[in-house]
Amino acid sequence: MPHKMTLTGSATGPLREYDRYVAFDMREKGSPSAPKGLKKSTFISYTVFVAKKAFNKTGLTKKSIMHEKILIQGEPTLDIPIDECPGEIGIICFQITVLPNKNDKETNDSKDKKEAKQEVSKAQQEVAATKQEEKQAPVSQPVAKEEKKAAPQQKQLSTQPKGTQDVVSFEEIIVPEAFLKTRPNPEKTQKVIDFVKRTGYLDEPLTIEKGSKILKDGYRRYIVAKTVKMDKVPVVYAYEK
Repeated sequence: MPHKMTLTGSATGPLREYDRYVAFDMREKGSPSAPKGLKKSTFISYTVFVAKKAFNKTGLTKKSIMHEKILIQGEPTLDIPIDECPGEIGIICFQITVLPNKNDKETNDSKDKKEAKQEVSKAQQEVAATKQEEKQAPVSQPVAKEEKKAAPQQKQLSTQPKGTQDVVSFEEIIVPEAFLKTRPNPEKTQKVIDFVKRTGYLDEPLTIEKGSKILKDGYRRYIVAKTVKMDKVPVVYAYEK
């Protein structure tokens, strides 16, 4: 049964390319001790043969293989021509692995720790911001609602005649019987109708009592509003005495 061997280290010579495989040299230091009477082993040189497909998967290049620490698992061979195997022992590689560099590992660990701290800091800032928003919410939200509520009213009044204090439903206005017995001048009434058709609103507001909404003045405009079927009419208030 072939003897399995494992080597670790970097290439000691340039990468050599052949038809279907690549080769490079490595060496390992021998054992620091030896049986009494025998010489201590020094460096042993190896020539490693790796299939091109397996080598390309590692991402190694002719330049990087001289600096990267690699692990080789394979078995010795005597079937390689001597001119292709300058090492003392030839190794047929079954598995080649690039080992992590110690400095790279420390750098990555430091980077991971830094990113973790940044994530924690960011999370703390988000929590603090959320709490701050929650504290401010009870004060700011009602103001926003009031502003939104006031905005439509202001916009509505801006498209009404000068002096308008409010806009009320036409149906809410109560016309006294004294007005109902009168008949406004048709020509003047027609002019107001033409004005409304041209502008979209009355030329003057109606005068009504604040609480009862009884019409006090502006019966002609009331007739016009009824004629053109206005849902809302501009008013000014004549407060009850």
